[in-house]
Amino acid sequence: MAPSIAQCAVGAALAWIVAIELLGHPSPFFAPISVLVCVGVGLGQRLRRVTELVVGVSLGVGIGDLLVSWIGSGAWQLALVVALAMSVAVLLNSGALFVAQAGSSAVLVAVLVPGDGAGGLDRMADALTGGVIGIAAVALLPASPFTIAAKHLSGVLDALSTVLEQAAEAIEKQDADLAAEALEQARTTQAAVEEFEAALETSKEITLISPLHWHRRARLARYETAAVPVDLALRNARVLSRRTLSALGEAAPPPAALAEVMREVSEAALLLQLELSAGREPTLARQALLAVAARERPAGLGFSAHVIIAQLRSLVVDLLQATGMDHEAATAALTPLEEPQGESRPA
Repeated sequence: MAPSIAQCAVGAALAWIVAIELLGHPSPFFAPISVLVCVGVGLGQRLRRVTELVVGVSLGVGIGDLLVSWIGSGAWQLALVVALAMSVAVLLNSGALFVAQAGSSAVLVAVLVPGDGAGGLDRMADALTGGVIGIAAVALLPASPFTIAAKHLSGVLDALSTVLEQAAEAIEKQDADLAAEALEQARTTQAAVEEFEAALETSKEITLISPLHWHRRARLARYETAAVPVDLALRNARVLSRRTLSALGEAAPPPAALAEVMREVSEAALLLQLELSAGREPTLARQALLAVAARERPAGLGFSAHVIIAQLRSLVVDLLQATGMDHEAATAALTPLEEPQGESRPA
């Protein structure tokens, strides 16, 4: 939050000074407003939002100036100006920011400054000035893209680890209530994935526009590599939790050995989190997952327990891919399900 406040404060002041001193505009209120919109409205789409802001302001100002000069100012004139500006914006672009800027700019022209002498081109220039300075503020006073990505990936991997730990405890204690709690926990994890995806877009944007982080893009690439696989891993964890609950209601409940495997995968997920946060290649996490992939499958499993094994295998593949392995190599690391008759079946 502190970097964003600094970006808004410094950027707004600079935009006001530039618009007055360099452009010669006496009241360039659109310049600091543009900075605040650019920096403060959401993350990960600033370049697009600057474009929407400038075009939206220009559209609203243009329609407002044209109509006010014809019909004057008043309540019904305001309603007409806003309706026309927003209707045209909706036809041109469905983006909420674009439509809102067109409407709000029309309001300002029709009500607040109907006779200030500033033309639509001047206001467009103010908006563009503020947008450019907002981007510059993000580039020169950036938040750490790696801190942002690491924080939100940690939320995803913590959620995955928690689900696996709860399912493992339910199996060890043969407790269906604990399994139900694990399932409920698993069903809440998608929000963490979506937050991580948004944070990753923000981090990528910062490394794109900030010279301070151009030389460290390779570090962020590890988070990009992990993004899809950890999402798939959480989806598999949800299925695993559901099957754990089902398995505890069968005549042959899952053996405690399954809980041990779940805990090993959980610990590997936390290792992945620690290594990525430290900016290291996740070799320890990969080794831990390869060890799990080579484990033999317990014998005498019921139907749901077989499904749990399948989900654990998929989870291991997902997390191996998150460490940087390709899908073929990750799948090949699993011990095969087929085996000669009479041998124990691997996990």
